Amino acid sequence: MSSAPASSGAAASPPATSPPATSPPVPSAPATVTGTTRPVATGLAAPWSVVFRDGIPLVSERNSGRILELAPDGSSRSVGTVEGVAARGEAGLLGLAVGKEGDLYVYSTASDGNRVQRFTVTGAPGSLSLGEPDTLLDGIPAGSTHDGGRIAFGPDGMLYVTSGDAQRRDSAQDRNSLSGKILRMTPDGGVPADNPFPGSLTYSYGHRNPQGLAWADDGTLFATEFGQNTWDELNVITPGANYGWPTVEGIANREGFVDPLQQWQPGAASPSGMAYAGGTLFIANLRGQVLRSVAVSDPTAFTDHYSREYGRIRDVALAPDGQLWFMTNNTDGRGDPRPGDDQILAVPLSEG
Repeated sequence: MSSAPASSGAAASPPATSPPATSPPVPSAPATVTGTTRPVATGLAAPWSVVFRDGIPLVSERNSGRILELAPDGSSRSVGTVEGVAARGEAGLLGLAVGKEGDLYVYSTASDGNRVQRFTVTGAPGSLSLGEPDTLLDGIPAGSTHDGGRIAFGPDGMLYVTSGDAQRRDSAQDRNSLSGKILRMTPDGGVPADNPFPGSLTYSYGHRNPQGLAWADDGTLFATEFGQNTWDELNVITPGANYGWPTVEGIANREGFVDPLQQWQPGAASPSGMAYAGGTLFIANLRGQVLRSVAVSDPTAFTDHYSREYGRIRDVALAPDGQLWFMTNNTDGRGDPRPGDDQILAVPLSEG
C-alpha cells in the first residue's frame, strides 16, 4: 500500500497570444487524492476497462475476451467471454459501459473491424452471466494500433464511442468514416436527431486515438487523446468540431481546428481512461506511468500521483463508495509486470 506522493506542473503551452480555443466552466472545489492505496484485485491479464453495475465491478480483459466480476474479497470470476474477439496489438476486448436498464455495452475488435454490442446480464452478485449479443454498430475500422475503444453514457442518456484512426490518418478528416472520431448514438444504436451532422453518428472528428471520456457537473465533455510523436492532448469536446489530426497535433492556433486545453509529450503521458469527481479530472497514463489530476477550475495545470510507482496505468473510475479506482496495464506486452500484476487499486478522495 502507498500514500499519495504528488508533484505539480503546468502543461506545455503556446505563447500567451494563443489561448485554448475553449474555456471550461467553473466547477465545485476540486477533489484530491488522499490517504493510502489498497489493492482491490490482483492477477488480472491485460485488463482494459472497469465499470460498476448495481455496485458490482465488471472488468474487460483485452486479450482473453473475458468479462470478469470482482468480489469484495478481491477474487474474480468470468461472467462470460465475448465471442469473435480478434486480439492483436492494441485491439481486442476494450471498453465497457452500463446502460440505464442494466445492460452491458461492449466495444471489441472482430475479424472485420471494431464493433459496439449490447448484452443482457442475468443472475445475482457472485453468479452474474452474460447473455447473447445485440450488435449495434460494426465495421469501425480496426488496426493493430489506434483502435480507440472507450465507451460511456453521457448525462443526456446517449452512448459516446471513441474510435482511433486505425493507422488510416486521413480518415480522421472524413466525416463519413467511422474512424478517428467521437461517435454519439442512442442506446439502441440509432443516430440522435440532434447530432451535428444529419444522419451521421459523427459527433466530433480529427482525432488520432482518443481513449478517455468524462463529463463535468454542468455537462461539459472532456476527452483524452494519444498524439503521435509530439503532443498528447486533453480536449473539451463540442458538437461538430474538428480537432485537427492529421493536419495538426497539439496546440496549433490554426483556424478551423480546436486546440486542446493541455498537451504533454507522449513519453510523459499517453493518456487512456479518465474519470471526473468533485471538480477534478483524473487521467490514467500508460507511457508516463502516472495518475494525473487536472482541476477543471484551472485546466492549465496538473498534479501527478504515484509517478512510476505502479507502472502503466490504463483506466480510472469512481467507485460507488466515492473512492477512486485505477487499473495497471503491465501485462499488455509493453509493460514490465510486477508481483500481483495486473491490479486495480483504490484510494480515498477528499475535497480541497
